[in-house]
Amino acid sequence: MPPNVVDPETIDPKNPEQLSEYLENLDLKQVVREKGSYQVYPEVYYPPLQPYEHKDAGHLADPKLASIYDNAEKIQDLTPHIGTEVHGIQLSNLTEQQKNDLALLVARRGVVFFKDQDIRVKKSLELGRHYGPLHIHNVGGHPPHVNEVLILHIEHEKPQIRERLSYRSPGDGWHSDVSYELQPGGLAFLKIDTLPGEAGGDTLWASGYEAYDRLSPAWKTFLEGLEAIHSGDVHRETARVTGQPLRREAPDNAHPVIRTHPVTGWKSLFVNRGFTRKIVGFTRRESDAVLNFLFDHIETGIDFQVRFKWTEDTVAVWDNRVTYHNPVYDYFGGKGLRHGYRVSPSAERPYFDPKSKSRREALAEEAEKHKA
Repeated sequence: MPPNVVDPETIDPKNPEQLSEYLENLDLKQVVREKGSYQVYPEVYYPPLQPYEHKDAGHLADPKLASIYDNAEKIQDLTPHIGTEVHGIQLSNLTEQQKNDLALLVARRGVVFFKDQDIRVKKSLELGRHYGPLHIHNVGGHPPHVNEVLILHIEHEKPQIRERLSYRSPGDGWHSDVSYELQPGGLAFLKIDTLPGEAGGDTLWASGYEAYDRLSPAWKTFLEGLEAIHSGDVHRETARVTGQPLRREAPDNAHPVIRTHPVTGWKSLFVNRGFTRKIVGFTRRESDAVLNFLFDHIETGIDFQVRFKWTEDTVAVWDNRVTYHNPVYDYFGGKGLRHGYRVSPSAERPYFDPKSKSRREALAEEAEKHKA
């Protein structure tokens, strides 16, 4: 059956058979190339997200990651601290053990890339749900009837979008997805299926583990135990500027400045320019001084960043708990189209365990054990 044979306007979302057929054949790459902008911004309101107990799939992983390493054609680390490419494995066909091992691999390496992927919307949703409840974005566009998919297609030809982005510096884009939620994202799956040309539209990621490790001992001691306010104000402002409805309140929440990853047990610096606004208990000037130092520390840390040049049909899988990322909008002003979609499972409420270790400490201990 060819893709997109079901017209979304004829779908009754309450009819499971119709919806299943629609999802089975939904090829967003074909849709955007045939129709251009297709995402919807429905006038609906979702209730606040409710707390839940997160069970991380990484706890079920094989520490040796054999199900991935024994079946991949090639696995290559892109930098010493962050970023790995896996060749020869299709995310659409992962076994249960491979799904669990993927969680651990991404937790350790921050972001993992899979090229030439055939996965489409339905299996992306199924894969994402393995790692937690899927986050529904409160202001971004999604395909008709599929609100758990966020479309990454900035319509930079629109005047209101151009105006807003004209005041944006490239460094302003660093963020961890929806870190203002009470239980922000864990893993994220982004498939880029259309690029603006041979060059342009890269994405950068930085390691929160290494950002922590690069701090002086005095700074580490100072930051551990502090909390910072993460705010949804940018999404509230997006709704105001674009006229798109805010479909769920974008809250403010306090999270630890240094958090512990529940699977690796490693410490990570958990602030980002996109959503972090204030250190709890500090005056505004005190808070700004600390946060601006930390933001600059992350954004100028070129030796713990990876810049990825996309190829069409590549999927990036990253862990929002221990990374930050920044899309590069260097293709704006031209006629190129960059399109993709993201599926984002939620994770645990951020916490700090004083007994946790840094990545460098943990890896050094592992190396000593292998020597013994």
